[in-house]
Amino acid sequence: MPRPRKRPPATAAMLGHISAYWTSQLVFVAATLGIADELARRPLAPEALAKRLRVHAPSLRRVLRALASVGVFAARPDGRYRLTPVGATLRSDAPGSLRSFALMMVDDYNWQSWGALLHGVRMGEIPFDHVHGTPVFEYLRARPEKDRVFSESMASISGVENGAIARAYDFGRFGTLVDVGGAHGHLLATILGRHRRLRGILYDQPQVVEAARAAGFITAPGIAARCTVDGGSFFERVPTGAEAYLMKYIIHDWNDEQCVRILGLCRQAMAPGGRVLVVEHVVAPGNGPDFAKLLDINMLVGPGGCERTRQEFAALFARAGLRLRNVHPTASPLSVLEAVAANA
Repeated sequence: MPRPRKRPPATAAMLGHISAYWTSQLVFVAATLGIADELARRPLAPEALAKRLRVHAPSLRRVLRALASVGVFAARPDGRYRLTPVGATLRSDAPGSLRSFALMMVDDYNWQSWGALLHGVRMGEIPFDHVHGTPVFEYLRARPEKDRVFSESMASISGVENGAIARAYDFGRFGTLVDVGGAHGHLLATILGRHRRLRGILYDQPQVVEAARAAGFITAPGIAARCTVDGGSFFERVPTGAEAYLMKYIIHDWNDEQCVRILGLCRQAMAPGGRVLVVEHVVAPGNGPDFAKLLDINMLVGPGGCERTRQEFAALFARAGLRLRNVHPTASPLSVLEAVAANA
């Protein structure tokens, strides 16, 4: 029997790019059904797993086979499927779980927005706004369940980043640190846990900081007594008088004019000699693989922001009366960009 001919490498690579969304949807199905949680207990045959999940067994078998082909699950010789290290990141109870991130990123509202990318490129409009008729954060605010999953997804992706951020910069030099747009306070709690004399202020929209209390990060023993919360819009004000203002995954959400507004308010509010600390991806030069270059398109599709190079960050800070003093790499893909007053 003749051996099947292999596709030329360029063709195989392009087919992988074209069909990449198939894998995204498969991962979304696995995350939604909680397959990783079930297989974490013990390997299961598709029929037994389907019974536990109350789904159609023949269809589930095909989904498991497809996900096993990309390393998410693995088929055993006895026909049962087991969890792999990659698949374990979809467990809801695993440290650094990406289940909520998968549920959010491949949910219908994001999926539909990506479908309008061509419109955005042609017209210069934000695809999300075009599809849904409202900006992404207003959309989420009107849908509490999706907003909850979004906040959980940010906490989950932060689980593998926040420790690296806390170790990469000397936050202990400050008396008070304001986490601007800090969501449920996971990063702030991580930093406070490392620096016992530091006080923190979690600042975000009122409904977000209210939910932060229930999330448990800022109410943990050893943290609660040194952390307060404040609700408001960072386009209108930020808490005043602190030595440092921290923003993670905030600046990339917004266009340059909006970012200058946020950064300028931090510049005005900070104590003399203070710092503005922006934690983001810094887009690398050249043609090499860089997650930031793909995340940049997600920002184009969703909130209308972008990922930036070091030079673009420096120019943005300058417009807000700040000067980029240093870029501190972390053990994660993120960097801490440290800015001081322009005249400092």
